[in-house]
Formats: sequence, C-alpha cells, structure tokens
Amino acid sequence: MTTPAPSPSLGLPIVYLVDDEDAVRDALGWLLRSRRLLSEGFASAEAFEAMLAAKSPAALAEWPVAPSCLLLDVRMPGMSGLSLFEHLVERGLIAALPVIFLTGHGDVPTAVAAVKRGAFDFVEKPFSDNALVDRIEQALQRSEAAIRARLGRESVRKRLAELTEREREVMRLVVEGRPNKLIADELDISVRTVEVHRARVFEKMDVRSAVELANLLREL
Repeated sequence: MTTPAPSPSLGLPIVYLVDDEDAVRDALGWLLRSRRLLSEGFASAEAFEAMLAAKSPAALAEWPVAPSCLLLDVRMPGMSGLSLFEHLVERGLIAALPVIFLTGHGDVPTAVAAVKRGAFDFVEKPFSDNALVDRIEQALQRSEAAIRARLGRESVRKRLAELTEREREVMRLVVEGRPNKLIADELDISVRTVEVHRARVFEKMDVRSAVELANLLREL
C-alpha cells in the first residue's frame, strides 16, 4: 500500500475525522498515523462547522489548500453527519474535500443516497483497516486533482486580467477561428497589428496555438 507523497506545492495530506465517539476517533487516528497520514479529529458536526465558520470567506473559497478528505459518521447527537454533508455541498467544498461516510448497517440506505449526492463513498462498521485506508488514499488523490484544477483556473483568470481591451477583442476572434485578415477587417486595424496582438495574447496566456487557447478558456 502506497502512502500519498507530500506535494511540494500543496503540503501534506490530511484526513479530518468527525465522530462523536472518542474511541473511534482515537482508533482512526492511530490507524492513519501508522500509514503516515496526518489527521484532525472533531467530536461533533458542530465543531467541524465552527472550524469552517472561523475562516474568512476568501480563505474558505481557497480551502482546503492541501489534499484532504473527511471521514464522517452518519449518526451523531445534534447535527447529523448527513446535515453537515449537505452544508458542505452547498458551499461547494466536496470536490476538494471528498467525504467518506462511516455507517452502521441501518444507515447504509442513507449513505447510498449521500453517494448519489456526491459523497466519495461509505464504509460500513466494522470496517477493514486496509480497505478503509485504500479509499482514503484514493480520496486524497481526487482532492489533490481538484485543488490543482482550482489553482489552474485561478492562474488563467489572473492571466486574463493582464490582457488589454484590444487583446481581449483579438483573443475572442482568434478563439472563434477567424483568420488574421478577417480580424483586421472587423476591428479596423492592420493585419500586422493583429499579428502583434495575437502574439502578445499567446505569450500572456502561455499557449502556442488557437486550439490550446480555446481549450484553456473552456476549462473556466
């Protein structure tokens, strides 16, 4: 079994544990430590919510910054695991924070419904340590992919912000597949000027072709 390697840019992976039973959190924490995985435990859904609420809107929009997943008990006093999951869905967090539900036999239908709503998986108690860690590692890989995709989109937006108004006009027509002559006619500028703006757009957006530029913008 391979433990996810720390990413130089994203930091060490972390697993969040939300379960009202101290013994369960302790056992899961020990299991994760034995596989060289960091974890942070919460005794209730409310405690996890409070951690999120303490973040500024800007920080929450960029959270998590390191590959992460959430092990979430379905049944707990107060706010249920399912209610917490719905709050995470509403915030758009479950792409970068995959949720694995921990369920008793009677909660399986509820957990299956949550998977259909976007939860990563559910694991029925008592669970196999190896099977659980396998799913955690897969969830962390998904989280890393989602975080990198988010960072990529942010990078593209920053590059777009550096374009001048004229460069944006040229870019729009380039992406539509217009040749330089037609772009020049539409914008009432010379073909040479179009070529200069086109080259600057490619340089600022870090692409080499109109197709690559169109694909980059489509990802937004």
